[in-house]
Amino acid sequence: MKATSANFSGMPTGKAYIGWWGDMGGPKQKGVVQYSLSHMQQKAFAGALKGYIFNGYSRIIRQVPYFLPAFGLGYFIYTWGNKTNAFNNSKAGHLAHGGSHDE
Repeated sequence: MKATSANFSGMPTGKAYIGWWGDMGGPKQKGVVQYSLSHMQQKAFAGALKGYIFNGYSRIIRQVPYFLPAFGLGYFIYTWGNKTNAFNNSKAGHLAHGGSHDE
């Protein structure tokens, strides 16, 4: 009995194979036109600043209710922590907590 050899061509064969991409055996596609522009001629940032001035401002204003409370809470915690730290490291803070301030 002869062992079968593996086919390593990469292209599938047999009755299940209906064609490679773009060549499936169906009718030819008509009426499709594709245009392209050289990457040297494209203007990547054409109108970017103008689009941000008019659209960016309104987008930021619509997001204010979502980020302003978090920003305000963070700022309050930051200022409270700095004020508490300054008091705790002062002479009055040491005396208020029952410690001594020997210098």
